[in-house]
Amino acid sequence: MTSETKPTIQQIEADMADDGATRAISLRADGSIETVECHGLDNARQVFFYEQDFYVLSNFSAFNLHWRECTFPTSEHAYHWMKFFSGPTVDGLRASIAESIRFAPSAHVAFKLAEESKRFRRQDWDEVKLGIMLDILRAKAAQHEYVARKLLGTGERELIENSWRDDFWGWGPNRDGQNMLGKLWMVVRSELRAKPRPLEELLSEAEAADSFKEKKL
Repeated sequence: MTSETKPTIQQIEADMADDGATRAISLRADGSIETVECHGLDNARQVFFYEQDFYVLSNFSAFNLHWRECTFPTSEHAYHWMKFFSGPTVDGLRASIAESIRFAPSAHVAFKLAEESKRFRRQDWDEVKLGIMLDILRAKAAQHEYVARKLLGTGERELIENSWRDDFWGWGPNRDGQNMLGKLWMVVRSELRAKPRPLEELLSEAEAADSFKEKKL
């Protein structure tokens, strides 16, 4: 009786080449091997989400966000709205700018409106913007199951916003930016993995397993 041998990385790569798949080999945290789909610049270690298949992680992607008792067309709208909204006592000018951003026809227009009015931003913006962005990303993943599934589907890979324009939120024109948006998404991914699964989901899986056993018997 021979024991089953696991395929090597080289064998898996050869099989993928034969079927014409665009995939790569990635190592899980426990050291096991998995194959992952790659799009554009994606590889076994990194996922890029400015465009391509993981565009859902971009703030410009069209996922409504319920935030601070308001609804925004995208998380980009919500982020720029927060630059001018600091609570119920916000002054009239900032409130007007915030509402124009909230109802902007696109994420790009929301960004432009915020840039044109940057001198009126709340004074503490640089101190609070990372925490606000993190909370917005948490809300986006919580409100959209598809976003959460795509995020978890990135495995252990590094997440990178490959924006050539922005070297703070993305990796910038020289590919050496801070990539803060990618780093925050990785925080959310870790939180989702650590979150206890709902009892209903566990019971449903247990019932399915029992049903499968009964059919085999």
